[in-house]
Amino acid sequence: MHPLIRFTTLLLCFTAAPALAYEDKYLDANGVKIRYIDTGKGAAIVLLHGGTSNLESWTSRGVVDNLAKDFRVIAFDARGHGKSDSPHDPAAYGRQQALDVVRILDALKIERAHIIGFSLGSSTVAQLLTLHPERFLTGVQVAGAGRSPKEANNPRIETEAAEIARDCISRSRAMRQAPAGMKPTEEEIQQRIAACRADKSFDPLAVAASLRGYKDQAVTAEQMAAVKVPTMGIVGTLDHTLKDMQELKNTRPGMKLVLLEGVSHTGKTGIQGDPRLVSEIRAFIAEQRKPPAASSSSY
Repeated sequence: MHPLIRFTTLLLCFTAAPALAYEDKYLDANGVKIRYIDTGKGAAIVLLHGGTSNLESWTSRGVVDNLAKDFRVIAFDARGHGKSDSPHDPAAYGRQQALDVVRILDALKIERAHIIGFSLGSSTVAQLLTLHPERFLTGVQVAGAGRSPKEANNPRIETEAAEIARDCISRSRAMRQAPAGMKPTEEEIQQRIAACRADKSFDPLAVAASLRGYKDQAVTAEQMAAVKVPTMGIVGTLDHTLKDMQELKNTRPGMKLVLLEGVSHTGKTGIQGDPRLVSEIRAFIAEQRKPPAASSSSY
């Protein structure tokens, strides 16, 4: 079998098949149709995927199956991704992506939930914890510290958006996110481009607009420091966001920070596929559920 055909076939098998276990549901979020799944029972957990991805990034790796044993799990395709509507106007993204979470919680009559986001989803979590902290029991930021005003306006974002609009993937983004010694080859880049173009659910212009909407996701250091919701950051030691996550810990000392050795942002060693991710999430939520220890006094 030709390597490209084999690559594409494996990708489709890996990302599409598990989603058949869940029923697609749809919500009108101020005129934008959002596709979501809702499974399990218990306290609610909302899962937010990374940029250029979709909710299958959680289902295909068994994260939803695992958490749904003890929780009510809601995952959805962010606007511009997967089977959700795909506006091409950058103004439709940014803060609106965060507000979509609140809209889903309102529609499902969920007062408060645990929220977990990876990469782009983590930036959404960072913004939500400043916009609507009253709606969240805990927040978990996976490989994403949130966007400072400087980062939200980084010229690199426009370069990557233009590459995605033109080529379906961003070559510079792929190189930036890959650990040293694991940079994709030109052949692998071409395979990714071909697989991306074969994915009919991927709208390059919408994803590019989503990147251009990052300007509306900015959160200041003061806002991040003021967050009172119990939070955990988790990141791999090979991840390009490691330094940013460590800086977030300095800004918000009360946040628990977990480092996973040998784990990267994506790829074969990507954090979403590491079983320690779910274990750490479960342990963190369990810790927050414990009643405060009774204080002891001596008389």
